[in-house]
Amino acid sequence: MSLIFISCLFLGAFAGFLAGLLGIGGGLIIVPALVYLLPQLNLSQEVIMPIALATSLSTIVITSTSATFAHHKNRNIPWDLTKPLIFIIAFGALLGAFIADHLSAQALTSFFAFAVILLASYMLASIRLQGYKEMPSQIKLQFIGLLTGVVASLMGMAGGAILVPLLTYFGMPLRHGIGIATVCGVMVAFFGSLGYIISGFDNELLPSWSIGYVYLPALLGISLTSSLFAPIGVKCAANVPVQTLKKFFAIFLIVVAIKMMFT
Repeated sequence: MSLIFISCLFLGAFAGFLAGLLGIGGGLIIVPALVYLLPQLNLSQEVIMPIALATSLSTIVITSTSATFAHHKNRNIPWDLTKPLIFIIAFGALLGAFIADHLSAQALTSFFAFAVILLASYMLASIRLQGYKEMPSQIKLQFIGLLTGVVASLMGMAGGAILVPLLTYFGMPLRHGIGIATVCGVMVAFFGSLGYIISGFDNELLPSWSIGYVYLPALLGISLTSSLFAPIGVKCAANVPVQTLKKFFAIFLIVVAIKMMFT
């Protein structure tokens, strides 16, 4: 347990720094890292992926909440568009957690890896991609929110990697898109974590110091350092070629996802 905690201190620092530097969600880093670290506890393969997803989401509750207050203070959140989205996204996140509990470990891993490849490929394409359409109807926007909640919960991430590109594609200013995604990320993380806690509450395969599928030593280790290193990443972003780094990071994600598929 102490090894996992110490490793998660370093993982949180790395995830927080990259999140601040590249503007990507920590879940894309935390989930694969936990999938690698958790077998050190001699756990069943069936619970490793759900624990990684649940623990990743629970760390996001803390980081996204503080980010939401900052975005609200800077008037980056158009609440008239945000309020209708947060409830449907919360429902989607809760639904995603219960779906995950009924999927095999291999199915969850394959879904995560495939979705990461899609997101990383979009990250590569979006560096040069431009073009906008008008904002969709409220019903379509609600459907996008529901789908985002389910997918983000199944991936252990806040959903910003899905929402921000979509909202900016539909012509929303980037800072408003990020603000909406941050608020929705809190809902995804909170209700997704809640779903994983409820669905895993009576699972006898889980290690000590777990609440449902959330593994507390990993949660504490990641949370302690990620919030400290995210601002450092933000400062560094002004002095490094972020677009070039995004290319390499996207390729790195694709390689990691492919490795997860075939292990």
